[in-house]
Amino acid sequence: MYSDGLTLKQLTRDECLHLMTSVPVGRIIYTRQALPAVELVNFAVDHGDIIIRTDHSGKLAAAIRGAVVAFEADSLDTDRHIGWSVTVIGQSQEVTDLDEIGRLEQIGLSAWAPGERAHFIRISPGILNGRRLSGFGSAQAPRILQECVSAESL
Repeated sequence: MYSDGLTLKQLTRDECLHLMTSVPVGRIIYTRQALPAVELVNFAVDHGDIIIRTDHSGKLAAAIRGAVVAFEADSLDTDRHIGWSVTVIGQSQEVTDLDEIGRLEQIGLSAWAPGERAHFIRISPGILNGRRLSGFGSAQAPRILQECVSAESL
């Protein structure tokens, strides 16, 4: 606990994955020309893996195919100093199985970027780390947690 009344809580794997489903965009961190690169992407969580959609011949797809990457998603309320952040580190794999591609096309992940985005990349978490910052004793923090728990039961 911090002296200003804020608490920092380490999240479980299930909490991390659940929170990630509540936001539509995250950041993929990868290596491009031997330097760190970060791209904002929309994504979905599928059976515990991160799924992104891109074009097959694009720089992002070429750079992350088969690579170890990091992925980060968060939600922050800067006025109230509450929120959460989840970081995934894992192997990225191109989805090539036609049945799997057909299934992924039905999960509702549509690319926000212009152009054809029929290529799927799956990131399987090897390391998953998440933290939640909430106001100690705040009426808002329990409500936010309640909303997450309620959404799980749907």
